[in-house]
Amino acid sequence: MFRGSSSVSVDNKGRLAVPSRFRERLTAISGGCLVQTLNPLDRSLWLYPLSEWEIIENKLATLSDFDKQSRRAKQMMRGYATDCQLDSQGRILLSQELREYATISKHTVILGQGNKFEVWDQSTWIDQRDQWLEQVGDENSEPSDVLKPLSL
Repeated sequence: MFRGSSSVSVDNKGRLAVPSRFRERLTAISGGCLVQTLNPLDRSLWLYPLSEWEIIENKLATLSDFDKQSRRAKQMMRGYATDCQLDSQGRILLSQELREYATISKHTVILGQGNKFEVWDQSTWIDQRDQWLEQVGDENSEPSDVLKPLSL
């Protein structure tokens, strides 16, 4: 399980240094093989260990091509899926196309999301996070039915 956030830099070649606290686990569960793809819900990237991506890919395969949302999810996630490998210094190369989609420049944030990571441009993340926190703190907003049973 991956959790927590880290601020990291992307170098001029598009290489992102994966935080050292995650490298050993990634090597253990997937030999350092990862899959990057766009997040179809936000302007960020998803980064999966290969073993976790294979589970997602199997789930995507069960979705119907006759359902528009299912088809779009498959087109976005599988269509932009790119294999990458941790190098000897614990970096991965983010594809240019995916960096442009997520407007990733030098400063990024990696968020552990259990089975995957989200990779955000740092300023985009800060703006989005603050907007979400304002919405959560809005006294007039009711929690969704999905969140009501969650006891924190």
